[in-house]
Amino acid sequence: DTHPFDSSIILRVKGPLEFKCLFDKTDGDYMGVTKVISKTFEALCCSIKSESCVFTLCDGPVVIWPNKDVHISPEDITPNTPCQDEQESLHKKSTKKKTKKCSGNTVVNLQLMMETTRPGAPHSAQVACLHLVEELSNQINEMKRVTLQHLKGTSILVPEPLHFLLPHPHGLVTVVYPAGVLDSQLQTARQALHQKYDLPNDTPYFRRANAYHFPNEPYRDGYLRNPHLWLTHPTLENGKVYLVQGLYSYHHYMQDRIDDNGWGCAYRSLQTICSWFQQQGYVDRSVPSHKEIQQALVDFGDKQASFVGSRQWIGSIEVQAVLNELLGVTSKILFVSQGSELASKGRELASHFITEGTPVMIGGGVLAHTILGVAWSETTGEIRYLILDPHYTGAEDLQLITEKGWCGWKGPEFWDQTAYYNLCLPQRPKVI
Repeated sequence: DTHPFDSSIILRVKGPLEFKCLFDKTDGDYMGVTKVISKTFEALCCSIKSESCVFTLCDGPVVIWPNKDVHISPEDITPNTPCQDEQESLHKKSTKKKTKKCSGNTVVNLQLMMETTRPGAPHSAQVACLHLVEELSNQINEMKRVTLQHLKGTSILVPEPLHFLLPHPHGLVTVVYPAGVLDSQLQTARQALHQKYDLPNDTPYFRRANAYHFPNEPYRDGYLRNPHLWLTHPTLENGKVYLVQGLYSYHHYMQDRIDDNGWGCAYRSLQTICSWFQQQGYVDRSVPSHKEIQQALVDFGDKQASFVGSRQWIGSIEVQAVLNELLGVTSKILFVSQGSELASKGRELASHFITEGTPVMIGGGVLAHTILGVAWSETTGEIRYLILDPHYTGAEDLQLITEKGWCGWKGPEFWDQTAYYNLCLPQRPKVI
């Protein structure tokens, strides 16, 4: 139920469509059941193409009958007002407190309703809504196809529409999966989608974890996602910025009702890395707890049984072992004999973020951090590091975290110049 019109505007319509099937027989008559289901989906298509279909702008005054060329709106919003202008007009009121905004898509949310009385005098409607009706019809037909494909007797699997933001030029596309069917059982369907959109077969684009998360919708787990997007990039002479690819969660001290202040920084950095692999669809398992991490090291043979439940530190080598043991992910280790040498590792780190794009865990002395990117000049050698600091102990306050540097750009002086460091560089699995 979405339709992208360019790289910055997404129109999203949401609303209930009642699906009711009345079967004359319950004896497993496949043809009869199929016919009833097909007619029900066809009726839904007819309803959204009828004059009773209504779109209302969420948190706004616009009401549109897309199939009747009728709208009701204030004088400053006409049927031909471009979406960008309309969005700006709805947000003219300024706030006293200015906040930094990350670049991204603007989502115009519309509510789908069915009218019980006839609309008033006709006017010209926005062309965008006609596209939305078309996309709604296409989605219903795809839901019909998926439902019938997985029909067993009178047992129906609910069709689950998901939206995926694909690389240019595809944009946002809608895919329907049968609810309850695991991703591991949908590989054939994903392969067909990769072929349809001419996508490489070594990256998971269509797993459920990759579904597009619409702006301003909170994540249920409460963790912040990608706080670095709210930062301004440093400017270096002939420099370029190389960043983590995709989504991750910010894990830090004192979360999950665990007091790990002073000993858990590497655990938290590891959790951030695990969240990246989960949210890119490479793994199904949840982010491991401290005890699960410790148990994995015991199972791996690296620690004694008494290690579980302790407050002992771990380092880059242990992070590498846990990623392999719990996620099946391999990692490269980059050894740096003293912190002053990190300034010369720009090429290695830039190459990592281009090819792998995963968060990097770095450990030295008693401290661990997560590197999310580098700004590096190949000509001058100047470098800055994008650091996500797991030592933060406060609430999930994005503004505080970015303004106080808990997620921020750091220079070479950030590292202890005489301490040795190990960097764990996780590698992407090559899977669909």
